[in-house]
Amino acid sequence: MALWMVRAGKYGEQENIIFENNVFAIEWNELGDLSKIKSKDELKEIYQKIYTDNSKNRMVSHISQIWRFVHEIKIGDLVSIPLKTKNSIRFGTVEGEYKYQKLSENVKHTRKAKWIKEIPRTEIDQDLLYSFGALLTVCQIKKNNAEKRINQLLSLEKGVKPETIEKEEEEIDIETYAQDQITKFVNQKFKGHGLARLVDAILQAQGYTTRVSPPGPDGGVDILASGGLLGFDGPRICVQVKTTENPVDVRVLRELRGVMSQVKAEQCLLVSWAGFNNNALKEASNEFFNTRLWDSKELLKAIFKYYEKFDDELKAELPLKRIWALVLEEE
Repeated sequence: MALWMVRAGKYGEQENIIFENNVFAIEWNELGDLSKIKSKDELKEIYQKIYTDNSKNRMVSHISQIWRFVHEIKIGDLVSIPLKTKNSIRFGTVEGEYKYQKLSENVKHTRKAKWIKEIPRTEIDQDLLYSFGALLTVCQIKKNNAEKRINQLLSLEKGVKPETIEKEEEEIDIETYAQDQITKFVNQKFKGHGLARLVDAILQAQGYTTRVSPPGPDGGVDILASGGLLGFDGPRICVQVKTTENPVDVRVLRELRGVMSQVKAEQCLLVSWAGFNNNALKEASNEFFNTRLWDSKELLKAIFKYYEKFDDELKAELPLKRIWALVLEEE
């Protein structure tokens, strides 16, 4: 059994379709049905007719990845999808051979999968996250006993320890790698009331006047925020911050909306480090004009955007530095 990573589009645009249909997919959608192609030479001939502007190295890389997807991934192997919409990775088992089917404009090359579990990136060791940060669309994850260790996280095996093997040269998504490190740091250093302090700093940086509830029972609201120097202007916002390990369900959202009317707030923000279940997401989408949900991914975006406005004490607790890096396109 091998462990594979397959990306669901550069921006996660395939995620909803593939999970709804229990498949995983690749792009290169200009290529037609690949089921009858028996050799890399045949695939190369078709590829060259369509992607005429690609360099030789890019062509070789793409053909190798497409070939892996169609022929080298085996039924029973593990497949992983690093999510762009959440700070987590979804894992499943391969259940079918390659099939060409038009599920959407950008999902045509598919393979059947049984999705087992979605694991927050904070629960995955950093050396494995490094491999999941590879820039390739399709690759096998095998360094440091990866397949057995992921099986352990999925409760398929027990007692597996890292096994260092020879390091391979690979291009890594530096932005994702750095974000994983920051996510783990925030998760460790700002649990409970500490996370509410971070949210409060973001709201203050946005120009709101805030009041933070002290640690302990908060009556269903962690932060009150409103406009104006004294906080008398609108909008009036009530905020609840959750650091539980499991996604928040719709009941918590409804409770916050009940508190919103009690404190005469006009809008509410629910922050959950572990994210939200589908019912909560659906209900929030129906209340777009007065409800917002932030998971760890959205919270980090806000931290990066407003970090320079944080006070020096908070910056000392969360030491970040902006850097410039060359953007390397996938080869």
